[in-house]
Amino acid sequence: MKTIIAACSQNLSGSRASIQTALRTLLAVPWPSKRDIGSALQLLAVLQWVLSFLLLGIVSLLLLIYLLFTSLWLIPVLYLAWIIFDWDTPEKGGRRLSCLRRWTVWKHFRDYFPVKLVKTHDLSPSHNYIIGSHPHGILCVGAFCNFITGSTGFEELFPGIRSFLTTLAGNFRLPVFREYLMSGGLFPVTRRAIGYLLSQKGTGNAVAIVIGGAAESLSCRPGVTTLILKNRKGFVRMALRHGAFLVPSFSFGENDLFRQVVFEEGSWMRSIQRRFQKMIGFAPCLFYGRGLTSCRSRGFLPYARPITTVVGEPVAVPKVENPSRELVDRYHGLYIRALLKLFNENKTKYGLSESDELHIL
Repeated sequence: MKTIIAACSQNLSGSRASIQTALRTLLAVPWPSKRDIGSALQLLAVLQWVLSFLLLGIVSLLLLIYLLFTSLWLIPVLYLAWIIFDWDTPEKGGRRLSCLRRWTVWKHFRDYFPVKLVKTHDLSPSHNYIIGSHPHGILCVGAFCNFITGSTGFEELFPGIRSFLTTLAGNFRLPVFREYLMSGGLFPVTRRAIGYLLSQKGTGNAVAIVIGGAAESLSCRPGVTTLILKNRKGFVRMALRHGAFLVPSFSFGENDLFRQVVFEEGSWMRSIQRRFQKMIGFAPCLFYGRGLTSCRSRGFLPYARPITTVVGEPVAVPKVENPSRELVDRYHGLYIRALLKLFNENKTKYGLSESDELHIL
């Protein structure tokens, strides 16, 4: 018995010593610094944004289809009925929730790159505006951060102006994703939706349109600044019909966030991309960024590169119900000149050289 008691005492002493050693080792490990915690929060903020835009719509659709064949079939049926009833809402002002613009997560999102908004001229609340956003890049990070979130201070820089951002109309046909987009202040890039914002919501509205669209994303790569704009004149016609001033904006650094495999014009892969673009509204791009665990690994997250969005001088536009082609061409030319001026005056301030040029196709 004494032998057993002695053995147990020895084991308990050994266990106690092991626990103490483990605690000392744990306490010796340095705690994460404030900077480390901040970097982790920034990475998570970008991760949730990328996953939301790439997967939320598809995953929600597949989930609702799956639920149709379970005992919870009533949920997708009721939601489908709601979508049918609510079908026109995205083109009639949506359901913007201002509180979402003030989410702390968007400040971490902004600081990851970081994203900065620069004002060059005032915008009067007595007018409406169409802001041309350039370039498209892969995921339009600059446009989203500046015109949808309040993290870069758009409302403070332009008091009395409410900013909106347009995106592909097909996104608003995806369940749940449509609610997510509308709550943030995104709208379909359709004449009806843009016309509603410029005519039914008073003045002081600024509708941002990424004019180059899917076609421009195919040419997105670091060191190349090519815009699809020469034959994009619908936004000018809309501006004339509603008397909305045209405002150029350029996001320096947008094309540096991802690396893309660019296929040459005339190649079979390029033709496939063009075909998809015509069918579904966007072009499938082969791109990569950094990984989740290391900036040296490859993944789907954007690289941390600074983005500076400069908002230029507004071009005054008269209200003409049925503008002629000559009038549209005239103001389209004025807009391009204002954009080139904006680019050339700011390129050396935000990472480009004096020799860099803006190519407009």
